[in-house]
Amino acid sequence: MNDRRNLEALETSSSAEVIARVLDDGAGKLACFTCSFQAEDMIVLHLLRRQLPDIAVLFLDTGYHFAQTYAFRDRLARDWNLNLVNVVPERTVAEQEATFGILYREEPSRCCQLRKVEPLQRALEPYELWFTGLRREQSVTRRNLKKVEQHRTPSGRTLTKVSPLADWTWGQVWAYTSSNKLEYLPQYDQGYLSIGCEPCTAIPDDPNNPRGGRWGGKKLECGIHTFSERSE
Repeated sequence: MNDRRNLEALETSSSAEVIARVLDDGAGKLACFTCSFQAEDMIVLHLLRRQLPDIAVLFLDTGYHFAQTYAFRDRLARDWNLNLVNVVPERTVAEQEATFGILYREEPSRCCQLRKVEPLQRALEPYELWFTGLRREQSVTRRNLKKVEQHRTPSGRTLTKVSPLADWTWGQVWAYTSSNKLEYLPQYDQGYLSIGCEPCTAIPDDPNNPRGGRWGGKKLECGIHTFSERSE
């Protein structure tokens, strides 16, 4: 999978083909999927479970998610019999707020670092294959995303990061969701387009900039997809 020609060939492969090829080439390697249960994640999960039903589903449990998100997660974990791994920070919400105050208001990047990035870094250590629901269209920060990338973590480990929907449009996401009768987070019906922690998620003013409703427009990434270094 490290061969440049193989990686380039996957760029024109379908999402299902990318997943099949990565799992075949990485037979015996531990795989995980970071999942916030947004529409893209539901599609990747739907595709993954056909080939690897017991894949570890990592949910970053920040303590700040919408109540609807937690309810949706719990119901899907039960109904789909997911191998759900709730990744939690070192401090509870109460402990963090008692120590540092309301970070999501004053220092949102530090809040993301403590409640998302650092917990994920620890959680990824056992794995060699990392699946995501990222798409290039989601943000300017993701426009150069490849379907399969080699990444080096701060601890020095190398893992294969796989984004099978990298080239999908928003229209394709909802066409697949509809045709496969996939459930989706109820917040979409309220106008939300990118759904994270409740205090830092709003309905975007510009429907063409779905992540514009995150963090009050102050930033576009929480850091979980920028902490590792992509190696060519």
